[in-house]
Amino acid sequence: MSRKPGHQARKRFGQNFLHDPGVIERIVRSINPQPDDAMVEIGPGLGALTEELLAATPNLSVVELDRDLIPVLRTKFFNYPGLTIHEADALQFDFRQLVTDGRPLRIVGNLPYNISTPLIFHLLSQAGVVQDMHFMLQKEVVQRLAAVSGDNHYGRLGIMTQYFCKVQPLFEVGPGAFRPAPKVDSAIVRLLPHKVLPHPAKDLITLQTVVRTAFNARRKTLRKALGGLVSVAQLQHLGIDDNLRPEKLTLAQYVAIADHLVAEGAAGSGVPVAGGEG
Repeated sequence: MSRKPGHQARKRFGQNFLHDPGVIERIVRSINPQPDDAMVEIGPGLGALTEELLAATPNLSVVELDRDLIPVLRTKFFNYPGLTIHEADALQFDFRQLVTDGRPLRIVGNLPYNISTPLIFHLLSQAGVVQDMHFMLQKEVVQRLAAVSGDNHYGRLGIMTQYFCKVQPLFEVGPGAFRPAPKVDSAIVRLLPHKVLPHPAKDLITLQTVVRTAFNARRKTLRKALGGLVSVAQLQHLGIDDNLRPEKLTLAQYVAIADHLVAEGAAGSGVPVAGGEG
């Protein structure tokens, strides 16, 4: 099969263009776009998925960083007046500006592997205006998103994503579905923002600080990994074994630690203060 003319995938943008019609159809079927949906696509590339989305819903916003792709998209979809192209970096883009008539956003995208984690964190900060998200990601990233305590892939990304969203891995995609073919397998994941947070923290910054600090030293015990934030006595007060490693704690337990620090007077500081190891 011949390559798409006119644009070579750029490594610096992490571009791997999806071209397999069967995979595209399966993705769109999973998304199930409706005519009235406020659909948003991140990184449309050459428009393979865009075309199928526009066939289902007349109004679509796309966010594309590569300025050379903008005229390609404008030419290909010149007869779709409901397509709005935003030339912007999705990592800096305020997706809340796309909300009209109070309709929550349905965000989709074949995300570049090199920015997938920071982009997900960026989107989680705006989860309040999102109905759902469907992303093509590196398979390992999807495993990290869905991991639970005790899993090898469990860490900061999964904990904070599950704080905001229900994570549903859907199906895997092989390298042959892309041009150029990546060296890793991919997977589709659905993120559904919780209508009510299952474990709401008193202060999100404190929770983020606790989780980040713990997994910066994930091979150490909690006594050492969190030694600068919380004492052994405080952990024991919460019923948490200080000899456990960070990947053994649940989201609820991390929230309990953060809330305890807030109660001790460290709310919103981003650097909670605690006693010594004890």
